[in-house]
This record gives sequence, structure tokens and C-alpha cells, in this order.
Amino acid sequence: MFIKSALAAAAALTLVACASTAPAPMFSQASLPDAVKVPAGHKVVLETVGVGQITYECRDKKDAAGQTEWVFVGPDAKLLDRNGKQVGKYYGPPATWEANDGSKVTGAQLAIAPGGAGNIPLQLVKANPATGMGAMTGISYIQRVATAGGVAPAAPCTMATKGQKQIVQYKSDYIFYKAM
Repeated sequence: MFIKSALAAAAALTLVACASTAPAPMFSQASLPDAVKVPAGHKVVLETVGVGQITYECRDKKDAAGQTEWVFVGPDAKLLDRNGKQVGKYYGPPATWEANDGSKVTGAQLAIAPGGAGNIPLQLVKANPATGMGAMTGISYIQRVATAGGVAPAAPCTMATKGQKQIVQYKSDYIFYKAM
């Protein structure tokens, strides 16, 4: 009886240990708006969390003489893995995702979808060919999802404040895909 109980306990501990070391399931885009879904034939190869800031500048409003608006200048963020370890950085312009191994990729925005009140939009980017060999080599698409913050400042942008820059904090998941 004791041996059966000991074996059962050992089996249960083995299952718990295996469950805790099993890799987390890859990101699922099932709940995303269709506009920002990656086309079939691509798989998730890297999931990161971008934590940083976005700079805006108070500038003349395009095609509206005498009016001003906050204009996106660029991001500056650390790319962290799901355990919080820095694996790269995101900066621009142009929008550039760079891995710690020196490989980097830029891209062109294909679509956006609302990210919720006070959050920058979700985004789908078609990646350009990477420079350098490493984690960014072969990346085909990048999704920006789970956004928090990052919208233009609430402070007034007027002719008197034209030229002033404001920095806002943001957080977002960046999901990287390669063709299968």
C-alpha cells in the first residue's frame, strides 16, 4: 500500500513539474479585429512586451492654416520577453524593431483597429527584409496588440505652445511572425 501511494505521489509531482516547465501557448489572434489579423500561412515566432514612451510635438495642422495639433514624433521602448528580460528595443522613425543580437526590421503599416479609450490603436505591419542575421531575420509581419496608453497628450497644443514636445508612457505587445 505504501509503495502504491509513494508511486502515485511521485507521478503527481512529475505531472506538476512538467506542467510548470511546459512552454506557454503561442499568441492567438482569434479575438482580434480582422483588419489587424496576420494572413494564413504565417506563425508566431516571438512575443514581446514593449514598455517605453512616445514623443509628440505641437505642430501646425496640415492643410489648416492657423491651427495646431499634437503630432507623433516617435517611440522609444524596451522589448521584453514574457519573463521580463530585455530582448531588444523599438524606436523610430522609421519604426524599427531591433533584437539584442543586432538584427533589425522596419515595416509599413497595413491596418489599425481601435485599442480602447486612452490607448494607441492595434496595428498590423508588413515587415521589410531584416538587416543583420538573428532573431529578426525572416520576420514577415508584426502585430501591436494589448495596447495601454500612448495617445497624444491631453495638454493644449496652441500657437503659443507650438514646437513643444511631450512624452507619454505606453505599453504594448509586439507579436512577430514568419512565413511557414
